[in-house]
Amino acid sequence: MNKNPDSVATASVKPDFLLTDPDFSKIRTLIHQRAGIALGTQKRQMVYSRLSRRLRELGLKDFSTYLTLLENNPNSGEWQMFTNALTTNLTAFFREEHHFPALAQHALSCSQPVSVWCSAASTGEEPYSIAITLMEALGSRASSASVIATDIDTQVLAKGAAGVFTMEQVSKMSPARLKRFFLKGSGGHAGKVMVRPEVAAMVKFKRLNLLDPKWALQEPFDAIFCRNVMIYFDKPTQANILQRFAPLLKPHGLLFAGHSENFSFASQILRLRGQTIYELVSNNRPKAPA
Repeated sequence: MNKNPDSVATASVKPDFLLTDPDFSKIRTLIHQRAGIALGTQKRQMVYSRLSRRLRELGLKDFSTYLTLLENNPNSGEWQMFTNALTTNLTAFFREEHHFPALAQHALSCSQPVSVWCSAASTGEEPYSIAITLMEALGSRASSASVIATDIDTQVLAKGAAGVFTMEQVSKMSPARLKRFFLKGSGGHAGKVMVRPEVAAMVKFKRLNLLDPKWALQEPFDAIFCRNVMIYFDKPTQANILQRFAPLLKPHGLLFAGHSENFSFASQILRLRGQTIYELVSNNRPKAPA
C-alpha cells in the first residue's frame, strides 16, 4: 500500500525545541499567576507554537532557558511578550449581535454622560462597535459618552488604538454604517478603512490586567462588557472578578457576557436580565459615589 508522501514528510520533521513536561507545567503555572489564564493540557501544541517564536527571536536553545530568564528577571519586558503570546484574541465587529440593540435601549434610559467599560478590547472591534451603537442611539448626546477599552495584551491594544481595519474585517457591516463611521483608504492604504475621528475620540485604550490587585478605573459604568474572557479563568478567579465588577457598575448598570459563559454560580451578585446580560442583585448594588 502506498503511503501519503505528506504524512511521511510530517512524521520526519522534528520540532526545533523540546517542550518537556516540567517546562509545560511551569508555563501553565506562570501564565495562571500572571494573567489568570487556565491552560488545559490540550493546549500544549498551541503553547509550543506561540512561545517557540520568542525562543527564535531571543536566540535561545530551549524552553528551560527561556523560563529561567523570565523567573530571574521579574520586571523584564519579556513577561509582557510572554503574556501577549499566550493570549487568544478572537474578535469581530458586532460579534454576538443581540447585545448591541440591548445596549442602545439601555443607553437611552441612562442619565448623561453614558460610560461603558470594554474589559477585553483586543484589536478594537468590540469597543468601536460599542461606540458606534452609542452614536446611533444617542445622536448628538453621544459626544459626551465614553468607552474605556482595556486588555492585557499591549500589541493588540496598539492595533486597536490605530483604528485601521481591512475591508474583510468590516465586510458584514451595512454600506450606510461603513460610510458614516469609517474613512476608506486609498493609494497605499487601499483595501483598508479607518474609524472616523469622532468615533475614535470616544474610545480610550489602556492596558489592564484583570488580575491586578488595583484597577486604574475611576468611575462606575452604565455597562461593562466582559465577553468570552471568563472562559479562560477557573471558577475562583471568575468569582473574584465578578465581585470586583459590582462596585464599578451604576445601580442600573448591565454586565454583558459571552455566549458560552454562565454566571449562575454568582447568583448572590448577579441575576440574568436577558440573553447573557446580567444586572446586579438589589442588595449588592453599590452606594452612589459622594
